Amino acid sequence: MAYNLLKGKKGIIFGALDRKSIAWKVAEKAYEEGAHIVLTNTPAAIRFGEIEELAKKTQSIIIPADATHVKEIENVYLKGMEFLDGKIDFVLHSIGMSMNVRKNRPYDDLDYDYFMKTLDISALSFHKIIQVAKKLDAINEWGSIVALSYIAAQRTLFRYNDMADAKAALESIARSFGYIYGREKKVRINTVSQSPTLTTAGSGVKGIDDLYDFTDRMSPLGNASAEECAGYIITLFSDLTRKVTMQNLYHDGGFSSMGMSARAMTMYSHSLNCEECAHKLEEEM
Repeated sequence: MAYNLLKGKKGIIFGALDRKSIAWKVAEKAYEEGAHIVLTNTPAAIRFGEIEELAKKTQSIIIPADATHVKEIENVYLKGMEFLDGKIDFVLHSIGMSMNVRKNRPYDDLDYDYFMKTLDISALSFHKIIQVAKKLDAINEWGSIVALSYIAAQRTLFRYNDMADAKAALESIARSFGYIYGREKKVRINTVSQSPTLTTAGSGVKGIDDLYDFTDRMSPLGNASAEECAGYIITLFSDLTRKVTMQNLYHDGGFSSMGMSARAMTMYSHSLNCEECAHKLEEEM
Protein backbone atom coordinates (compact mmCIF):
# COMPACT_ATOMS: atom_id res chain seq x y z
CA MET A 1 0.00 0.00 0.00
CA ALA A 2 1.41 3.39 -1.03
CA TYR A 3 0.99 6.60 0.98
CA ASN A 4 2.50 9.15 -1.45
CA LEU A 5 5.22 9.89 1.12
CA LEU A 6 7.71 10.88 -1.59
CA LYS A 7 5.38 12.49 -4.09
CA GLY A 8 7.38 14.94 -6.20
CA LYS A 9 10.72 14.05 -4.59
CA LYS A 10 13.85 13.02 -6.48
CA GLY A 11 16.64 10.75 -5.38
CA ILE A 12 19.76 8.76 -6.20
CA ILE A 13 20.21 5.17 -5.06
CA PHE A 14 23.70 3.72 -4.85
CA GLY A 15 24.09 -0.06 -4.72
CA ALA A 16 21.02 -1.81 -6.13
CA LEU A 17 22.15 -5.17 -7.53
CA ASP A 18 19.29 -7.68 -7.75
CA ARG A 19 15.89 -8.45 -6.26
CA LYS A 20 17.42 -9.57 -2.96
CA SER A 21 19.23 -6.30 -2.27
CA ILE A 22 17.86 -3.73 0.14
CA ALA A 23 18.69 -0.93 -2.30
CA TRP A 24 16.53 -2.67 -4.92
CA LYS A 25 13.60 -2.75 -2.49
CA VAL A 26 14.16 0.91 -1.59
CA ALA A 27 14.09 1.87 -5.26
CA GLU A 28 10.82 0.02 -5.79
CA LYS A 29 9.19 1.59 -2.73
CA ALA A 30 10.48 5.07 -3.52
CA TYR A 31 8.91 4.80 -6.96
CA GLU A 32 5.66 3.48 -5.49
CA GLU A 33 5.61 6.44 -3.08
CA GLY A 34 5.82 8.92 -5.95
CA ALA A 35 9.56 9.59 -6.25
CA HIS A 36 11.63 9.93 -9.40
CA ILE A 37 14.98 8.19 -9.06
CA VAL A 38 18.37 7.53 -10.60
CA LEU A 39 20.20 4.24 -10.08
CA THR A 40 23.94 3.74 -9.91
CA ASN A 41 26.38 0.91 -9.31
CA THR A 42 29.78 -0.21 -10.55
CA PRO A 43 30.06 -1.29 -14.20
CA ALA A 44 30.77 -4.88 -13.07
CA ALA A 45 27.70 -4.95 -10.81
CA ILE A 46 25.57 -3.61 -13.66
CA ARG A 47 26.85 -6.31 -16.00
CA PHE A 48 26.31 -9.19 -13.60
CA GLY A 49 23.23 -7.89 -11.77
CA GLU A 50 19.67 -7.25 -12.85
CA ILE A 51 19.55 -3.48 -12.44
CA GLU A 52 18.33 -2.81 -15.99
CA GLU A 53 15.08 -4.54 -15.08
CA LEU A 54 14.74 -2.27 -12.04
CA ALA A 55 15.42 0.85 -14.12
CA LYS A 56 12.66 -0.13 -16.54
CA LYS A 57 10.24 -0.84 -13.70
CA THR A 58 10.94 2.49 -11.97
CA GLN A 59 11.24 4.58 -15.17
CA SER A 60 14.76 5.45 -14.14
CA ILE A 61 18.21 5.60 -15.73
CA ILE A 62 21.41 3.84 -14.70
CA ILE A 63 24.62 5.85 -14.36
CA PRO A 64 27.65 3.55 -13.92
CA ALA A 65 30.07 4.69 -11.23
CA ASP A 66 32.71 3.41 -8.85
CA ALA A 67 31.84 5.22 -5.62
CA THR A 68 35.48 5.22 -4.52
CA HIS A 69 36.28 7.72 -7.31
CA VAL A 70 35.22 11.33 -6.78
CA LYS A 71 35.01 12.19 -10.49
CA GLU A 72 32.62 9.32 -11.12
CA ILE A 73 30.43 10.41 -8.21
CA GLU A 74 30.39 13.93 -9.62
CA ASN A 75 29.20 12.49 -12.93
CA VAL A 76 26.36 10.66 -11.17
CA TYR A 77 25.10 13.85 -9.55
CA LEU A 78 25.46 16.03 -12.65
CA LYS A 79 23.81 13.55 -15.02
CA GLY A 80 21.29 12.61 -12.35
CA MET A 81 20.20 16.21 -11.83
CA GLU A 82 19.96 16.65 -15.58
CA PHE A 83 17.69 13.61 -15.87
CA LEU A 84 15.64 14.60 -12.82
CA ASP A 85 15.45 18.25 -13.89
CA GLY A 86 16.88 19.82 -10.76
CA LYS A 87 18.31 19.16 -7.33
CA ILE A 88 17.59 15.95 -5.49
CA ASP A 89 15.91 15.24 -2.15
CA PHE A 90 17.41 11.95 -1.00
CA VAL A 91 20.38 9.62 -1.39
CA LEU A 92 20.82 6.00 -0.35
CA HIS A 93 24.29 4.56 0.27
CA SER A 94 24.07 0.76 0.11
CA ILE A 95 27.70 -0.11 -0.60
CA GLY A 96 29.96 -2.56 1.19
CA MET A 97 32.60 -5.17 0.43
CA SER A 98 35.47 -6.90 2.21
CA MET A 99 37.96 -9.19 0.51
CA ASN A 100 39.18 -10.26 3.95
CA VAL A 101 35.69 -11.57 4.70
CA ARG A 102 35.36 -13.17 1.28
CA LYS A 103 38.69 -14.95 1.68
CA ASN A 104 38.04 -15.91 5.33
CA ARG A 105 40.99 -13.96 6.68
CA PRO A 106 40.67 -13.79 10.49
CA TYR A 107 40.80 -10.39 12.20
CA ASP A 108 44.22 -11.09 13.69
CA ASP A 109 45.67 -11.95 10.27
CA LEU A 110 44.22 -9.35 7.94
CA ASP A 111 45.64 -8.49 4.57
CA TYR A 112 46.15 -4.74 4.95
CA ASP A 113 45.72 -3.97 1.27
CA TYR A 114 42.34 -5.68 1.48
CA PHE A 115 41.63 -3.79 4.72
CA MET A 116 42.23 -0.41 3.07
CA LYS A 117 39.93 -1.41 0.21
CA THR A 118 37.26 -2.41 2.74
CA LEU A 119 37.41 1.03 4.35
CA ASP A 120 37.48 2.84 1.00
CA ILE A 121 34.56 0.94 -0.51
CA SER A 122 32.40 0.54 2.57
CA ALA A 123 32.97 3.80 4.49
CA LEU A 124 35.03 6.45 2.67
CA SER A 125 32.69 6.16 -0.31
CA PHE A 126 29.95 7.48 2.00
CA HIS A 127 32.06 10.53 2.86
CA LYS A 128 32.82 11.11 -0.83
CA ILE A 129 29.16 10.83 -1.81
CA ILE A 130 28.22 13.42 0.81
CA GLN A 131 31.14 15.75 0.17
CA VAL A 132 30.55 15.81 -3.58
CA ALA A 133 26.84 16.49 -3.05
CA LYS A 134 27.62 19.40 -0.74
CA LYS A 135 30.20 20.94 -3.06
CA LEU A 136 27.81 20.69 -6.02
CA ASP A 137 24.91 21.92 -3.87
CA ALA A 138 23.03 18.94 -5.28
CA ILE A 139 20.56 18.34 -2.43
CA ASN A 140 17.55 20.48 -1.57
CA GLU A 141 17.05 21.85 1.93
CA TRP A 142 15.53 19.25 4.25
CA GLY A 143 16.94 16.53 2.04
CA SER A 144 17.89 13.15 3.49
CA ILE A 145 20.94 10.90 3.16
CA VAL A 146 20.82 7.35 4.54
CA ALA A 147 23.46 4.62 4.68
CA LEU A 148 23.06 0.99 5.68
CA SER A 149 24.99 -0.10 8.76
CA TYR A 150 25.09 -3.08 11.12
CA ILE A 151 25.29 -3.67 14.87
CA ALA A 152 28.87 -4.99 14.48
CA ALA A 153 29.88 -1.31 14.49
CA GLN A 154 29.25 -1.39 18.27
CA ARG A 155 29.54 -5.06 19.18
CA THR A 156 31.95 -7.79 18.24
CA LEU A 157 30.39 -10.40 15.99
CA PHE A 158 32.35 -13.45 14.98
CA ARG A 159 33.50 -13.40 11.35
CA TYR A 160 32.21 -9.88 10.57
CA ASN A 161 35.86 -8.93 10.62
CA ASP A 162 37.12 -5.63 9.16
CA MET A 163 33.61 -4.75 7.98
CA ALA A 164 32.90 -3.90 11.63
CA ASP A 165 35.56 -1.19 11.50
CA ALA A 166 34.12 0.10 8.24
CA LYS A 167 30.61 0.30 9.70
CA ALA A 168 31.93 2.14 12.77
CA ALA A 169 33.57 4.68 10.45
CA LEU A 170 30.36 4.91 8.41
CA GLU A 171 28.34 5.85 11.48
CA SER A 172 30.95 8.40 12.58
CA ILE A 173 30.82 10.03 9.14
CA ALA A 174 27.03 10.34 9.44
CA ARG A 175 27.43 12.19 12.75
CA SER A 176 30.30 14.45 11.70
CA PHE A 177 28.89 15.38 8.30
CA GLY A 178 25.36 15.43 9.71
CA TYR A 179 26.31 18.36 11.91
CA ILE A 180 27.93 20.33 9.09
CA TYR A 181 25.35 19.62 6.39
CA GLY A 182 22.45 20.08 8.79
CA ARG A 183 23.70 23.40 10.11
CA GLU A 184 24.45 24.83 6.68
CA LYS A 185 21.82 23.29 4.39
CA LYS A 186 19.27 21.54 6.64
CA VAL A 187 20.24 18.20 5.07
CA ARG A 188 19.89 15.28 7.47
CA ILE A 189 22.16 12.23 7.55
CA ASN A 190 21.42 8.94 9.28
CA THR A 191 22.48 5.30 9.24
CA VAL A 192 20.14 2.33 9.56
CA SER A 193 21.43 -0.71 11.42
CA GLN A 194 19.55 -3.56 9.79
CA SER A 195 19.06 -7.19 10.88
CA PRO A 196 21.20 -9.83 9.15
CA THR A 197 19.61 -10.00 5.71
CA LEU A 198 19.97 -12.76 3.16
CA THR A 199 20.92 -10.53 0.25
CA THR A 200 23.19 -11.84 -2.51
CA ALA A 201 26.22 -10.30 -0.80
CA GLY A 202 25.14 -11.32 2.71
CA SER A 203 24.44 -14.89 1.68
CA GLY A 204 28.07 -15.27 0.67
CA VAL A 205 29.35 -14.65 4.21
CA LYS A 206 30.40 -17.86 5.94
CA GLY A 207 28.11 -18.65 8.88
CA ILE A 208 25.35 -16.22 7.82
CA ASP A 209 22.65 -18.89 8.16
CA ASP A 210 23.57 -19.56 11.79
CA LEU A 211 23.76 -15.84 12.57
CA TYR A 212 20.43 -15.21 10.85
CA ASP A 213 18.81 -17.99 12.89
CA PHE A 214 20.32 -16.75 16.15
CA THR A 215 19.21 -13.13 15.74
CA ASP A 216 15.76 -14.23 14.58
CA ARG A 217 15.32 -16.32 17.73
CA MET A 218 16.74 -13.60 19.99
CA SER A 219 14.73 -10.67 18.57
CA PRO A 220 11.25 -10.30 20.08
CA LEU A 221 9.86 -9.28 16.68
CA GLY A 222 12.17 -11.49 14.63
CA ASN A 223 14.54 -10.33 11.92
CA ALA A 224 13.51 -7.45 9.70
CA SER A 225 13.32 -8.32 6.00
CA ALA A 226 14.85 -6.32 3.17
CA GLU A 227 11.40 -5.08 2.18
CA GLU A 228 10.61 -3.98 5.74
CA CYS A 229 13.94 -2.16 5.89
CA ALA A 230 13.08 -0.39 2.66
CA GLY A 231 9.81 0.80 4.15
CA TYR A 232 11.65 2.25 7.14
CA ILE A 233 14.16 4.03 4.91
CA ILE A 234 11.32 5.59 2.91
CA THR A 235 10.08 7.25 6.11
CA LEU A 236 13.58 8.71 6.59
CA PHE A 237 13.43 10.15 3.08
CA SER A 238 10.02 11.66 3.75
CA ASP A 239 9.08 14.96 5.39
CA LEU A 240 7.78 13.03 8.41
CA THR A 241 11.33 12.76 9.79
CA ARG A 242 12.63 16.28 9.15
CA LYS A 243 14.23 16.61 12.58
CA VAL A 244 15.91 13.20 12.67
CA THR A 245 19.61 13.45 11.91
CA MET A 246 23.06 12.20 13.00
CA GLN A 247 21.47 9.01 14.30
CA ASN A 248 22.22 5.33 13.97
CA LEU A 249 18.73 3.84 13.90
CA TYR A 250 18.26 0.17 14.69
CA HIS A 251 15.85 -1.74 12.48
CA ASP A 252 16.37 -5.23 13.83
CA GLY A 253 13.23 -6.47 15.57
CA GLY A 254 14.61 -5.44 18.96
CA PHE A 255 17.81 -7.50 18.79
CA SER A 256 20.03 -4.51 19.63
CA SER A 257 18.33 -4.09 23.03
CA MET A 258 18.40 -7.75 24.01
CA GLY A 259 20.74 -9.44 26.48
CA MET A 260 19.40 -12.99 26.79
CA SER A 261 15.95 -14.16 25.82
CA ALA A 262 14.08 -16.93 27.64
CA ARG A 263 14.28 -19.04 24.50
CA ALA A 264 18.03 -18.59 24.20
CA MET A 265 18.55 -19.27 27.91
CA THR A 266 16.60 -22.51 27.66
CA MET A 267 18.66 -23.65 24.69
CA TYR A 268 21.89 -22.62 26.43
CA SER A 269 20.98 -24.53 29.60
CA HIS A 270 20.01 -27.58 27.57
CA SER A 271 23.34 -27.42 25.77
CA LEU A 272 25.24 -27.25 29.08
CA ASN A 273 23.30 -30.20 30.47
CA CYS A 274 24.11 -32.25 27.40
CA GLU A 275 27.77 -31.31 27.76
CA GLU A 276 27.79 -32.35 31.42
CA CYS A 277 26.19 -35.67 30.50
CA ALA A 278 28.85 -36.23 27.88
CA HIS A 279 31.61 -35.52 30.42
CA LYS A 280 30.09 -37.95 32.95
CA LEU A 281 29.85 -40.64 30.29
CA GLU A 282 33.51 -40.14 29.39
CA GLU A 283 34.54 -40.39 33.06
CA GLU A 284 32.56 -43.61 33.53
CA MET A 285 34.24 -45.13 30.48
